[in-house]
Amino acid sequence: MFDIGFSELVLIGIVALLVLGPERLPGAARTVGALLRRARASWATVRSEVERELAAEELKRSMQDTVASVDPREDIKAAADDIQSAASEVGKKLDERT
Repeated sequence: MFDIGFSELVLIGIVALLVLGPERLPGAARTVGALLRRARASWATVRSEVERELAAEELKRSMQDTVASVDPREDIKAAADDIQSAASEVGKKLDERT
């Protein structure tokens, strides 16, 4: 995230020790650590929610493309042809019996 080297961290530690003192420095370090953990956890949560929404949107778009590519008239025509041929076969069998 930030490009901070070891020397910069030592300098920050020395300044914090001088400003806060040895009594309050451990508590301040724990507080900063807890805030960083919360920030990282919040960022991870937001990131996972955005990824989940993007995946859902992609799935929805894929389903819409699939539905758009299927022509229901062809399926209806094929079903009607099947029904018509079945009806004609039944009619032929009935004619043969009589």
